[in-house]
Amino acid sequence: HRPMQPQSIGTNFRFHHHTATMSNAFAALPAVLHPKEEDIQMMLSARVQDGTRNSDSGMEEYIWRRRKDGLHILNIGKTWEKIMLAARVIVAIENPEDVVAISARPWGMRAVLKFAHYTGAQSIAGRFTPGTFTNQITKQFREPRLLIVTDPRTDSQAVRESSYVNIPVIAFCDSDSPLQHVDIAIPANNKGKHSIGLIYWLLAREVLRLRGSVSRTSDWDVPVDLFFHRDIEELKKTEEEQAAKMEEQAAPAPVYDEPVPDVAAGFAGVVPPAEGAEPAPVATGGQEWAAAGESTPAVVAAEQW
Repeated sequence: HRPMQPQSIGTNFRFHHHTATMSNAFAALPAVLHPKEEDIQMMLSARVQDGTRNSDSGMEEYIWRRRKDGLHILNIGKTWEKIMLAARVIVAIENPEDVVAISARPWGMRAVLKFAHYTGAQSIAGRFTPGTFTNQITKQFREPRLLIVTDPRTDSQAVRESSYVNIPVIAFCDSDSPLQHVDIAIPANNKGKHSIGLIYWLLAREVLRLRGSVSRTSDWDVPVDLFFHRDIEELKKTEEEQAAKMEEQAAPAPVYDEPVPDVAAGFAGVVPPAEGAEPAPVATGGQEWAAAGESTPAVVAAEQW
């Protein structure tokens, strides 16, 4: 019996430790809710894990590490777990219209409207009118059972009013976001348009999957691009480019309708001379020029010289 070498012991330990870490990454979730590789790649490409240089004390458990430039990196595994938890809470609401998604940040307005469209919820895009949840006299008074907030700092008025009327809050929280009156914090980058759009897209897809309207075996036919914010200038440029392309395609091709002379038709009226008849004399150009030149003094002077 030969003892195991120290190097092999370390290698086996690192291998088993890596396997155990991968298997326990989403141990709190059932196997059906585990993310696919495409989902993680989309989250990384959308920079969901990027935090800020500042950090809140309540967000320390969601921060993975800090880069050398001072930027905090969020734990993307906990982001996925909180998305699954938030989707299960949304599905538990019997009436989908009792869920309100709010975004005062311009980057999340389009995502909020699309999320409300596909899940049947209500949305408030833009400025939140104070008293919407507390003042019954206002025309915009609402009594939701669940509130989804894009940023608890910019949407602080809505979060504060929800605490007055006991409305649970789901919020996308960055590394420096305050967690006061927030019940479910989804650690994510809430300052990028791609990150916000992707989180709302994942949340809407999971809600529809739990309701049974979308299958887990097939991809959702709604692209992520619909949830991304689009600037008005970019829209104008794209519309102008499309209009230019349509004009080029609709421009008629050059048509050559000019009549082509028929050579055979040109000689149709010419009668051939009869047999034995002399041909008509044809005036040559040289004789005409010569006759015209005899009467001119310039020609006479040239000949004398």
